Amino acid sequence: MTHEEAMRIALEEAKLAAAKGDVPVGAVVLRNGDVIARRHNEREASNDPTAHAEVLALRDASALLGSWRLSDCTLVVTLEPCVMCAGATQSARIGRLVYGAANFEAGATASLYNVMSDPRLGHNPPVEHGVLAEESAELLKEFFSSKRS
Repeated sequence: MTHEEAMRIALEEAKLAAAKGDVPVGAVVLRNGDVIARRHNEREASNDPTAHAEVLALRDASALLGSWRLSDCTLVVTLEPCVMCAGATQSARIGRLVYGAANFEAGATASLYNVMSDPRLGHNPPVEHGVLAEESAELLKEFFSSKRS
């Protein structure tokens, strides 16, 4: 599965979040090109500030594999991870991070911070950004526009 195909699945997850009143962010974990986890934001649904799509997908992938080390996996997410999610991604020793839209308010892999390239953390996975970025950004724009009206 290509990163673009995985991002399309993550976008489907993001739409599920929006339908439930959560910020439309979706995440997919790939291993050997196969989807092993897919989740969306559930902060509103669960009243849990840590229920971001990335954290939930990493938890599911770790449970499935029986290991917290996900070095042979790729995390694909519609929005650039925040500090918490970048930290969780680092902690999982993810093999690669792929994201769509930049997050200029809270992005921690390029926009505001760059957790993934900090040599002090000892794990610096490759990061690919901009995959279906316009679709990801449009979904967020529509969601917040509807909240304001």
